[in-house]
Amino acid sequence: MATALITGASGGIGRELAKIHALNGHNLILAARSGNRLNALKDELESAFSIRVDVLAIDLSEPGSAHKLFQQVEQLGLQVDILINNAGFGTFGLFTEADIGKTEELMRLNMEALTTSTRLFLPQMVARKSGRIMNIASTAAFQPGPLMAVYFASKAYVLRFSEAIANELKGSGVSITVYCPAATESGFQSAAKMEDSRLVKNRNLDSAENVAADAYKAMMRGKTVAIYGWINALLARSTGLFPAALVAKIARRMIERES
Repeated sequence: MATALITGASGGIGRELAKIHALNGHNLILAARSGNRLNALKDELESAFSIRVDVLAIDLSEPGSAHKLFQQVEQLGLQVDILINNAGFGTFGLFTEADIGKTEELMRLNMEALTTSTRLFLPQMVARKSGRIMNIASTAAFQPGPLMAVYFASKAYVLRFSEAIANELKGSGVSITVYCPAATESGFQSAAKMEDSRLVKNRNLDSAENVAADAYKAMMRGKTVAIYGWINALLARSTGLFPAALVAKIARRMIERES
């Protein structure tokens, strides 16, 4: 029975991915800051499916946290067959006015923790010639994002990092998928304080359940880059056809608050 480690599993896409893996008979290691929410999910999944669920309450935005996560998994004596780096958050507003502490946390979580976790768990998969990794990026990865500059840039990093490692792993038996959803119904918008942004206000956002189901299929197929929805894919891929300044101008118009 395979074991999947999912970060950011207490809500949104991460929570839905946990449900899908449980349904498919995978044991789970769930990591997030909220131990209470994780334990509630653990009880729900263990009672509904004949699987083992371990919970690790950890803040991956803290320095050195990815190493701590790896050590805790080692102490459990578990083999990670599937690693899903889902944890992440965004901030909204002018970069010059952004809280520097939050900005640093964002970079540590969205990029550093993801990179370090991948580096720590990947060699074991390569040695077994078997394993899957999925890094959750965003359609934001394909363009600059004024008013969410660091978030968009962090997702661009996740995209290019994952594509490069996927190339390095060809023939190894291990696959890396970078999954790119658009704005999705989750706690992301409220956490970023952007409920009145044109990007989300009065829009029917993609459901976390549907996005997670599509992400799972892409990962199991070993697809390297996957974007949720053909319209989102068309829009994301087409940004490279236009000058960056124009793309940034359009993106700002879409992201800024309604006046």
